[in-house]
Amino acid sequence: MKKSDQYLKLVEWSDEDDCYIGRIPSLTLGGIHGDDEKKVYAELCELADELIEMYETEGDALPTPTAGKNYSGKFNLRVGEELHKQLAIESLKVSESLNTYCVKALKEKVAT
Repeated sequence: MKKSDQYLKLVEWSDEDDCYIGRIPSLTLGGIHGDDEKKVYAELCELADELIEMYETEGDALPTPTAGKNYSGKFNLRVGEELHKQLAIESLKVSESLNTYCVKALKEKVAT
């Protein structure tokens, strides 16, 4: 396995840009643009290899790999006192725990 295989690569269509955009979130902020999804992915893989080589040449530590990462299902979220209060009240209105209410709200937002 190549080191670049350890990093998540995303290719998605952008209506705004009218092309595919490929990204490697943990390695670079920029991306690859193009009309052919497979070509964008191939160029993205080449970019990942080049970036890793650059990190190593400069003696910099590589970012934490993202592909195959396991998630615990828990994370802390700071929302501020007012939003916390509003969420707590809304969850009480529908007789749900704050956690259940927030998970449903996040799922609805991400699914759209």
